[in-house]
This record gives sequence, structure tokens and C-alpha cells, in this order.
Amino acid sequence: MMTDNKSILLIANDYIRQGDNEGFLSFCTEDVTWEFVGDTILKGKPAVREYMQSTYAEPPEFDVQELIADDDRDTVVAIGIIKLINFNGSSKTYNYCDIWKLRNNKLAVLKAFVSEVGPL
Repeated sequence: MMTDNKSILLIANDYIRQGDNEGFLSFCTEDVTWEFVGDTILKGKPAVREYMQSTYAEPPEFDVQELIADDDRDTVVAIGIIKLINFNGSSKTYNYCDIWKLRNNKLAVLKAFVSEVGPL
């Protein structure tokens, strides 16, 4: 059984890159929670599935620049950049810091800090 939390997150993220939302969701608990700090909270696989279907016109492009794990606490922190293309074809790029809590080797809670990258 896979127990390395970094590996679990990286493999799950690969499913998102491939546009396989259901593959990603198979790595999540049924009661998974996504909190976009200061914005939205999604509770349960159906809410996350709906968000992914309504937000990801194309699979997002993301670059995980740093991945930190505390396996004793079942926590993984991913820091990076993500580019989303919406349904009218325009794109936005964001910096993000995702803090994941795992339960029984599944992604259970996401606390996401996201900010749009503006012009330099």
C-alpha cells in the first residue's frame, strides 16, 4: 500500500493534468473538503466534482515548486503556480499554497491560499 503522502498527492495531481477528474477523486475521501481561504468552501466529492467540471475548461497547467511533507501529521504542503483556461478561452495564472491533510492515505482536507499573478 502506498503510504508516502508526497507520492499520493503527486499521483493524484497527475490525474488532474491528464483531465481525469474521476481519477483524481479516487484519491480523495468521500467527505473531502476544499477551502479556498477567503472565498469558497466545498464539502464532499460531489461538490469538488462540480467545481472541477465548471472551472477546468481544459486541464490546468501547474508547476509544483516546493513540496513539504510531515508524514507523522499526514500533512503535505504544495507551493507553486497554476494556469487555468476558462470556457471563453482566456487564461489566468495564480500563485498558490495548498495545505493538504490526509486520512487513511486519502486526500481529506485542502486549505488553499491563492492569488492571481498580476502584471509585473
